[in-house]
Amino acid sequence: TQVLRKSLQRGVVLSTGSFLVYEAHKLISGSAEVHASFKVEDVIEQADYLYGSGETEKLYRLLVQHKNSDDAELLWRLARSSRDLAQLGSTSAEEKRQLTYDSLEYAKKALEKNESNFAAHKWYGICLSDVGDYEGIKTKIGNAVIIKEHFQRAIELNPKDATTIHLIGIWCYSFAEMPWYQRKIAATLFATPPTSTFQEYAANSHLKLFSCLYAADPNFYSKNLLYLGKTYLKLNNKKMALLWLSKAKEYPAQTEEDKQV
Repeated sequence: TQVLRKSLQRGVVLSTGSFLVYEAHKLISGSAEVHASFKVEDVIEQADYLYGSGETEKLYRLLVQHKNSDDAELLWRLARSSRDLAQLGSTSAEEKRQLTYDSLEYAKKALEKNESNFAAHKWYGICLSDVGDYEGIKTKIGNAVIIKEHFQRAIELNPKDATTIHLIGIWCYSFAEMPWYQRKIAATLFATPPTSTFQEYAANSHLKLFSCLYAADPNFYSKNLLYLGKTYLKLNNKKMALLWLSKAKEYPAQTEEDKQV
């Protein structure tokens, strides 16, 4: 009533129907204007808060609105949140598959927008590995070299990123324990198949890097503790293996992955 009175006072004579259409148009136009003028920095700040709070579904709903963005920082965060949503136990198998493929597309787009973004390389490698779970062992092994290249590029761009260092260690561990039939597949795909042994793994200081990550931040990542234990076990050092596996077991489980660890 108050709005109608003000409109009449301005000398605007409207029928009831045309007035409602006019006001609705103002509301829609206003909303569109706000959406168009959103600040990337504000969305990223809100996204990082939700990520730190473990609000996986809310974070995804926030970021998926910006899936057509040209900003690499938004896009790699969307790739991460899509993957995190796929990991939830409440997500159906069909939704998990779709989210996994979507996350790869978002990471790919982030790279296209900014090749110098270390996080885009990191999440492209992670998401490419996830897609391999749906496309079979041949594709997964075939993508292995590409995945490692993106992890290495991420480290070049940001040598201090703990997660990427951890992922390189996981890559080496995975190839070190690859069963014989997978090695045979790798041999048919590559002139020089990607290889790694636990001795090489330790000699290349990946074990040392895992330890350094723990020293820098004991709560960095539950899986870091798990792989420290598993690596020591493969090196027949059961005392150290027990130490790190115990730490992994006692790690406070906050995420789905923590529970799996």
